[in-house]
Amino acid sequence: MRTIGELRAALTLDYGFAGDADDFEADLARAISHADPTGLSNAVRLVEEFRGRVAARQDPAFSASVAAAVAEIQAARRMSR
Repeated sequence: MRTIGELRAALTLDYGFAGDADDFEADLARAISHADPTGLSNAVRLVEEFRGRVAARQDPAFSASVAAAVAEIQAARRMSR
């Protein structure tokens, strides 16, 4: 994803996490509205963050790590009952 348009398309196609497309649009609008005319550093940071979210969501190792962590938490909760 080299452009904001490509990132928007990926988020719209649910390559990110649930709600990311709407969150990105709202956060980007806010970042641009509050930006100093000479810099859009918050918008750049936001694009990088959501790019990372799409990459993480598409990485099988990430999904496996999350599943393992959830299983550990559930096991710990069962043991504490």
